[in-house]
Amino acid sequence: MLYLVPTPIGNLEDMTFRAIRVLKEADLILAEDTRTSAPLLKHFGIEKKVFAHHQHNEHKAISEIIKFLKEGQNIALISDAGTPAISDPGFLLVREAIKEGLEVQCLPGATAFVPALVNSGLPNDRFCFEGFLPVKKGRQTRMRFLAEEKRTMIFYESPHRILKTIDEFIQVFGPERQASISRELSKLYEENVRGTLADLKLHFENNPIKGEFVFCVGGLE
Repeated sequence: MLYLVPTPIGNLEDMTFRAIRVLKEADLILAEDTRTSAPLLKHFGIEKKVFAHHQHNEHKAISEIIKFLKEGQNIALISDAGTPAISDPGFLLVREAIKEGLEVQCLPGATAFVPALVNSGLPNDRFCFEGFLPVKKGRQTRMRFLAEEKRTMIFYESPHRILKTIDEFIQVFGPERQASISRELSKLYEENVRGTLADLKLHFENNPIKGEFVFCVGGLE
């Protein structure tokens, strides 16, 4: 069995009982960054073989992982934070495991975009998750494509690009478009800033920019 195990995005209390059990019972654990995962595993008393599985080695590693699964081993995949394969490695491995007729289970658990969407106050009956926009090639094309989107849109963004992204969104969606930015979700200094894109620009031009950001933008009305 291949298990995809969500891990906390900031608050260790968000780790589920089932996630701890699966990690303890797994034959081996695949981690996006073993150095990041080590404190988490130690905190919950999980002592297992841990191997790195990230965007730079996942293509090469898949065949060996599939081999282990076919031998009957249970493997758990975790990312640095949140649910594997959501803007993190995992999709290629899941696709190959399914192709080979192997069992795959994704445990429910932490992910950043769901609380950010609910916190935003924007319509959440229909939404689209865009993750990280392309940094260079294809970025403007993607934004132009989304200009007519009627559903609430959800993006991930890094602190050093957030102001640039707000400016680009103002150009594409207009300064009065309703939006929300959440950062440091589940942590001590969690912040949710809501208002127009112009409001968000003003806020982050005059306040510290730290942490990882989830950017929700209302759809075209």
